[in-house]
Amino acid sequence: MGGASVDRSPNGVVEPVVALRDVSKSFGAVRALRGARLELFTGEAHALVGENGAGKSTLIKVLAGVHRPDGGTVELDGQAVEFGGPGDARDAGIAVIYQEPTLFPDLSVAENIFVGRQPRGRFGRIDRAAMRAAAEALFARLGVRVDPDRPARGMSIADQQLVEIAKAISTDARVLVMDEPTAALSGVEVERLFAVARSLRDGGAAILFISHRFNEVEALCQRVTVMRDGAHISTDPLSDVTVDQIVRRMVGRDLGALFPERTAEPGEVVLEVDGLSNEGVYKDVSFDVRAGEIVALAGLVGAGRSEVARAIFGVDARTSGAVRVAGRSLPAGRPRAAMAAGIALVPEDRREQGLLLDLSITRNATLPRTRSLATLGFLTGASERRSAREWTGRLQTKYGSLGDPAGTLSGGNQQKVVLAKWLSTQPKVLIVDEPTRGIDIGTKAEVHRLMAQLAAEGVAVLMISSELPEVLGMADRVLVMREGELVADLPRAEATEEAVMFAATGQQEAA
Repeated sequence: MGGASVDRSPNGVVEPVVALRDVSKSFGAVRALRGARLELFTGEAHALVGENGAGKSTLIKVLAGVHRPDGGTVELDGQAVEFGGPGDARDAGIAVIYQEPTLFPDLSVAENIFVGRQPRGRFGRIDRAAMRAAAEALFARLGVRVDPDRPARGMSIADQQLVEIAKAISTDARVLVMDEPTAALSGVEVERLFAVARSLRDGGAAILFISHRFNEVEALCQRVTVMRDGAHISTDPLSDVTVDQIVRRMVGRDLGALFPERTAEPGEVVLEVDGLSNEGVYKDVSFDVRAGEIVALAGLVGAGRSEVARAIFGVDARTSGAVRVAGRSLPAGRPRAAMAAGIALVPEDRREQGLLLDLSITRNATLPRTRSLATLGFLTGASERRSAREWTGRLQTKYGSLGDPAGTLSGGNQQKVVLAKWLSTQPKVLIVDEPTRGIDIGTKAEVHRLMAQLAAEGVAVLMISSELPEVLGMADRVLVMREGELVADLPRAEATEEAVMFAATGQQEAA
């Protein structure tokens, strides 16, 4: 398995429907792509993997007409093409589901799906009934229920991603690019999406699937391309390579254990949640987290996990209940009081709740600590940069300059900046909501190591994750929520995938 194989369709087709050949792209001094290449064939699902910053997102945006390459060619049916913008790529039959949803918040779900191509009726007027019916049919195909008339504003990340998926499949594209489409979806929703993807693939579409979850890659794809540092490393049939080989090519080094061993005994209770309720969202949620303990909050999407976390931090309202840190009660709806008590919250939606995208990486990474970094009341750029460099370095964040806007980073590197921002506050209680969403396996291992290190130093960690291996690999206890209620408290020895899923779906008796 030493070298890269020659790109070849698994179904015997010689001509790729779309190909990128020796594509290069730079942004200032940053070389995002250098000699990148990729071939996609009809009737094939092709995985694209690599660490954050490997160039995957840039390659996708070249394919989608968002970026024009500096060198190399994009070919469609064997002919070189130049896309003047995303509309040209869409007209050529290329649809993209991006990792970060980009919906218009004030438009309805149906309007977001068909924006720019709304069905027309008499006199050229938009046929809203037809548009609504078409949206309902798309969601029925995905096996989910989403109201086509509701505005996009306020939708969960999972629901936003479902709208993006519906938008992409509505175009009947020849090439469907899926960039981390499952990161915010539950297991049931993932399987429904894969059923649709398989039907599109079997109907002749070419699918490019980007994911850090190798079990999903193996479930859907026939071939895999590895990228590192903007360059093509290898392309192989999945049957010819192991996960270990793929990971070594991605990171260029051997990784330690993904889930570090932890032997320290938890100490005194640090975080107490007592009878927390918010009518219609969750009710009577009670638990505690001890110093040095990692407690996972598991459950299906929509179970109320993120809402509980935000209420503890004071971002969301609560109608009753109490939150105490080291025995001290925290007022409801007061994030500053929570921060002063030593709580840090890494939110699920990094773009909307975790970052100020137009501000620099430095400023984002130091926002909660501006007072402590100031000297005689004055904040210097040098002190900010030192702190930002230390913590983004510990998380191996890839960027051109610390002065670049956070919005220019890849999704995974944005997540690292959010983590760096809160880890630098040295909290007593760390609440992390989907801490490794969209993060490559190398950085996952580092995030897990840091969480274990913080716990060893006495930090109480509350982790929300939809990845069961992460829950079982990191948690000392697993709390399971279902439809707004806490239904199980499983010690590590009793926490299995079956036990967690039985509780999450209301099937404890069957267990």
